[in-house]
Amino acid sequence: MLNMNGISKVYQTEMVQTHALQDFNLQVNEGEFIAVTGPSGSGKTTFLNIAGVLEPFTQGEYLLDGVDIGKLNDNQRADIRNQKIGYIFQGFNLIPDLNLYENVEVPLRYRGIKAPERKRRIEESLEQVGLASRAKHLPQQLSGGQQQRVAIARALAGKPRFLLADEPTGNLDSLMARQVMELLEQINRDGATIVMVTHDSELARRAPRNIQVVDGQIADFSLYQGNPAAVVGV
Repeated sequence: MLNMNGISKVYQTEMVQTHALQDFNLQVNEGEFIAVTGPSGSGKTTFLNIAGVLEPFTQGEYLLDGVDIGKLNDNQRADIRNQKIGYIFQGFNLIPDLNLYENVEVPLRYRGIKAPERKRRIEESLEQVGLASRAKHLPQQLSGGQQQRVAIARALAGKPRFLLADEPTGNLDSLMARQVMELLEQINRDGATIVMVTHDSELARRAPRNIQVVDGQIADFSLYQGNPAAVVGV
């Protein structure tokens, strides 16, 4: 599903070059759940942004679902983001003046999905995260964990092939963090491919596959299940 070969990312200023990723090689197979850890500044966020087609890379090859991302123009990359990828952010990014139903609906409207199909998807995704009965509530009427569940429902409503989670439990207490992790585990069992960046080592260990990023490269990995050949170039 995701195949990165020799990916490098260089941020250039007048005074200095910063190598955020260097010869980064990774393969993620369909249906996997991978936790990515590493110290601050190690390149985790850059990797996630490139994986999510949110920013370009400097060198290398990136294939997502068989599509060569490096050969796409801006409009084609936007289509990939819209059609194949779901994003879950640490800060929830909910619109405070919209209720839960409307928050989940926003990206579907941008995709031009007709009202009956939007309604079906919204109700289905809110049911999946256990918040169907609160569809008319505003975000501030919910706990942090519930708000993150809405953010997950919003991602799921787009029917993505690939979910990217950036510190999805970072703003939650330990109980809510475990509940969100259990939800992600269930979504993975239902067939979604998930890559999660986290600083929480306890939650990372629950993922079937762990990758550690240090200085822009994969420094260590463990596969508690699956085939070690799934990591390329380590």
